[in-house]
Amino acid sequence: MKGDIRTNSSSFSVILYTSDHISGDPITGDDELRREKIKPYTRKWEPSTMATIDELTLISKISNTSTIKKPHKCDVNHTVPAIFFSTGGFTGNVYHEFNDGLIPLYITSHRFNKNVVFVILEYHDWWMMKYGDVISRLSDYEPIDFDGDHRTHCFSEAIIGLRIHDELAINSTLMKSNKTIQDFHNVLDEAYWPRIRGLVQEEPVENHEPDKPRLVIISRNGSRAIMNQDLLAKMAGKIGFAVEILWPDKTTELAKIYQALNSSDVMIGVHGAAMTHFLFMRPGSVFIQVVPLGTTWAAETYYGGPAKKLGLRYIGYEILPQESSLYEEYERNDVVLTDPDSVNDRGWEFTKKIYLDQQKVKLNLTRFKKHLVRSHLYVMSKRNRAKSHAQVNSG
Repeated sequence: MKGDIRTNSSSFSVILYTSDHISGDPITGDDELRREKIKPYTRKWEPSTMATIDELTLISKISNTSTIKKPHKCDVNHTVPAIFFSTGGFTGNVYHEFNDGLIPLYITSHRFNKNVVFVILEYHDWWMMKYGDVISRLSDYEPIDFDGDHRTHCFSEAIIGLRIHDELAINSTLMKSNKTIQDFHNVLDEAYWPRIRGLVQEEPVENHEPDKPRLVIISRNGSRAIMNQDLLAKMAGKIGFAVEILWPDKTTELAKIYQALNSSDVMIGVHGAAMTHFLFMRPGSVFIQVVPLGTTWAAETYYGGPAKKLGLRYIGYEILPQESSLYEEYERNDVVLTDPDSVNDRGWEFTKKIYLDQQKVKLNLTRFKKHLVRSHLYVMSKRNRAKSHAQVNSG
């Protein structure tokens, strides 16, 4: 939208006053040319999700006749464009907060070089607290709570809704200057490192094993937990890793998670929303995703493929039936164990109930060990190459 744009939060509308009248037909009534309903959320392909999103009415009115009046005077005049979007839907799940929100927001806003105002429907204070550091790297202006701010905001340009490309990914061919997911990662770096430096000053952490590669295990409670996690950590330590177990939850400050993963060489976790945090790792690091029964397609689509696009060395460890807690609950020839795809074909509710909500993992450590050994060799080899390169340059 371009022209004389004015918000009216009380009627949940945005009005564009225009001098354009292409058809030549006489203007009647209140000179309204067009009215359109829109829900500014990215998951357009999911009717059940979109049904929960607040609807915005876009109204175009002619402004060059004596009959038209502009009842909403400008309380705030903005000199930069606006982007309207919703933080409703699946907001509250970290995967969706990045996939449906932050990455599309970067895709849509990057061309403005921070000279843009974000107008947020279904605004949440906790969301701004959580992602304020990132938002400040995308816009130099305070965001507007569309529902709560009843002033009339006026713009000369506005985008309603966000562009989305793929799962946790950016299609560089659709971006100005061929931006990629690594450029979004750089935004996260810029957002979180100032806070991380503050955390280090507040709580200095001594690394007693600076020569060892760092391995972080993203731990889960309840479903899809690693039941022999302590043994996994001990084995990784014996192989030569400095091991940290991370227990992220909704109250964990993202800068702390970023600090742990951005300084790690290897991340291990079981398929689930927390795997979104692979975005925090440095390109070239190793991401090992434990793939429970019935989650092979989702694990690769939502995290494995996107991780490779970020430049991570990705390993998808698909468990055997014997490594699943479901092995003790079903007959050995039950399709739950022998043919998970046929169970998934019954519908999402079966996938969720059986494979996501009821399943835990007990790793075959002998089988898993080879991936840790190879990861250790890869990290050490990369370090040695970097040292040799540095020595050559200094010499």
